[in-house]
Amino acid sequence: MAEAHVHRIATAAPAHEVHDAFIRYAAMMLEDDRTRNLFHRMAEKSAIKSRHSCLSVSTGPAGPNEVNAYDFFRLGAFPSTEQRMQIFEQAARPLLRCALDRLAVTEDERQTVQHVIVTCCTGFYAPGMDFDIIDHLQLPTSTDRTFLGFMGCYAAVNGLKLARHIVRSQPGSRVLMVNLELCTLHLQQTQDLGKILSFLIFADGCAATLIGSEPQGLAMDGFSCVTAPESRDLITWRIGDGGFDMHLSGKVPGEIAAMLRSLRHQMPSAPDTELWAIHPGGRTVLDAVESALSLPASALCASRRILRDFGNMSSATVMFVLAALLQRARAGQRGYAMAFGPGLTAETMRFHAV
Repeated sequence: MAEAHVHRIATAAPAHEVHDAFIRYAAMMLEDDRTRNLFHRMAEKSAIKSRHSCLSVSTGPAGPNEVNAYDFFRLGAFPSTEQRMQIFEQAARPLLRCALDRLAVTEDERQTVQHVIVTCCTGFYAPGMDFDIIDHLQLPTSTDRTFLGFMGCYAAVNGLKLARHIVRSQPGSRVLMVNLELCTLHLQQTQDLGKILSFLIFADGCAATLIGSEPQGLAMDGFSCVTAPESRDLITWRIGDGGFDMHLSGKVPGEIAAMLRSLRHQMPSAPDTELWAIHPGGRTVLDAVESALSLPASALCASRRILRDFGNMSSATVMFVLAALLQRARAGQRGYAMAFGPGLTAETMRFHAV
């Protein structure tokens, strides 16, 4: 049976860097001085230096085809879900095209792309991004399409799992996967510090990946899924009248650590595994994984660097980490990818560099 390989990954983020601007805006939104001071202390410990948004944070008038975040999120008049989805459709297409152009799919490769997979949990429209991909790359209209929606941060691993099944059942075919999220469209006006801190880490980004049977890049060896018991309420994501409403419990890092410790005998270990693509759901999440698996500090350098430079872009994030690892991977190195999301669930992938 043919094996499936991640051949190339291209990434893209919107032009607008917003992390410091968000901290100033969130502090202004919080009315209680003690809560505001605590927010600033937590922001300093976030290990994030920059995040990007499809929304501009200029104090002047928005440029052509731009939406100013200060106009979009006016205190007392935050946008409706409909308004957020209008901006999603407007902003998703150029970001999608940017990632696809960077992937540089050749004409020969296009001839064998038989399936397009899209993951997203932050916006929807139809005909959707799958059609936009086919149009931009001029793929046949008969190209198979699958949309994995509303899975959260671990959706990309499920997308890779599906791509592996397709390639192994159709040797010679290629799969194109796109993970696009515009998380910053879902800011909520609130005095709840926990919610504000969850908004602090999320950002916008897109990854495009080409998968095929040729032995190059990263070979996908196997997948597994584990769900922490009695944890369904720790991460929730629901559609409301004023956007998508996320709940991210502060108990998540501790539950992840406990789950991984209970499965320690099933997990890979260092130094046998040299490439660690752990979804940077936040600094405390990475700390929890590092501690639970007894990893050296160097193991999660790629994940921490992506968190620092881009924040948490939901399903696109683990692909940013894999892209960084792919650039420096040496043949024979073994790797392990892991992403977390609602459930509380960890989706994992074993791989090795070819």
